[in-house]
This record gives sequence, C-alpha cells and structure tokens, in this order.
Amino acid sequence: MNFFFVLNGKTLKQLAIVVTTAFFAAWFLYVGNIVHLPAFSAKVGPKAIYKGEKDLALTFNIGWGDEKAEPILDILKKENVKSATFFLAGSWAERHPDLVARIVKEGYEIGILGYNYEDYTELEEQKIRQDIAKAQDAFNKLNVKDIKLIRAPTGHFDQKTLKVAERLGYTVVHWSLDSKDWTNPGIDVIIKNTDQAQKGDILLLHASDSAKQTAKALPQIIQGVNSKNLKFVSVSEMIANAETKTSEVK
Repeated sequence: MNFFFVLNGKTLKQLAIVVTTAFFAAWFLYVGNIVHLPAFSAKVGPKAIYKGEKDLALTFNIGWGDEKAEPILDILKKENVKSATFFLAGSWAERHPDLVARIVKEGYEIGILGYNYEDYTELEEQKIRQDIAKAQDAFNKLNVKDIKLIRAPTGHFDQKTLKVAERLGYTVVHWSLDSKDWTNPGIDVIIKNTDQAQKGDILLLHASDSAKQTAKALPQIIQGVNSKNLKFVSVSEMIANAETKTSEVK
C-alpha cells in the first residue's frame, strides 16, 4: 500500500516558514558555540586548571582590606578545615605581613593574585611579567617562597597571560564553581551557589573587605561540603598525581 502526502500552497508556505526559522535558530546556536569553544578547547598550548577529579579545593582571593581575612581564618580553624588555598595580591601581602604569616603558620597554601588589581588581558606581556615579578619579590621579602600557583587578578586571562605564567614557572588556576560572594547577594544565595559542589571542584570565595557576607555563609558552606563526604584539599594537593581539567584560552 502506498501513502501520499498532499500539500497545498498554504501548507507549503507554512512549512517553508518553519524550516527557515529552524535554520536560523540552528545557525545562532552554532555561532554561539563557536564563540565559547576557545575557552575550553583541547589544543596544544599553555592551559589554565579549573577542575580536578576528586576532593574539593576551597580557594579565597584577597586583594584589599584588613577586616574580613582574619574572621575567615578563625572560621576555618573552628570548622577544622586544614587545607585551603589563598590567592593573595602582592600589594595586600606587603601591607598585611602578620596575616600572611598566619596563613602560612596554619598550613594553608598561598598563590599569587598578581601585585596590582589589573586586567591582564589589557596589558602587554612585559607589563604582565613585571606585575608578577613584583608580587614574587613581595612574597620573597615575607619569606614565602616556592609559590607555584597564580590566578589572574580580575579572573580574566588569555593565551598571552598563560605564556608569561608558564615561562615564569607558574600554573594558572581558575575555578569551576563561583560562589559569587563578591556581589553580596545575600548569605542564602551564596550558600545556594555552592550547594552544587561536586568532587573535583575548585570553589571561588573572597576574603577581601568587599565580600561582606562570606564569613557568615562559610560555616554552612563547609557543612554542606562535609555532608557530601568531600575532602578539603589545597589546589596543589588536588592536581598532584591526578587528572585535571584544563582550559585553553586564545
């Protein structure tokens, strides 16, 4: 038995509209994917680590202020969190040597957050190199040596940044989970943003004075991670002898 589909002129017109609409929708999705592909492609070249395969790395950025860092350190101690990574701006470290010394004494890892708070994607290679070197010198004077990790001050970086960091012996570390605490959206929102934490995540938090709600949210964030039987590790511990996910940025 044969089946025939009879299309009149009106039906053909409607079909043409549907096909055309579908074509342009597919095109826009394709173009959107092209725009984002370079950030997570797997081509050869320097890469930034943003995720591991097990445990969870708690990371804090500190660029300025002298009020929020100490309460956060107090909470970590109270909650018995023995491993975390603090990315510190060199200029902040120079102004707060006692806090830097406490971070080291309590066994937490230190990474570089540049020296000044500048967007590396807007700087020439020489300027990036000078900023990192200035931060390195600041930490050397504080007797904090052998730092291997670096994070772009504003979170923005490109292939140029990665090349400079690699030549200076640093690994660029991004994050896979952003608490968005720096926007001060409310304690409940910060906690909700971290509820999806999974093994291998690198969690971004802040201990600068601009992050006014982080300390209050931190105990529940820690309890949430503990409830998932995830172990807190430093970034270096996470990437040592383990598979990591990297991103290549052009």
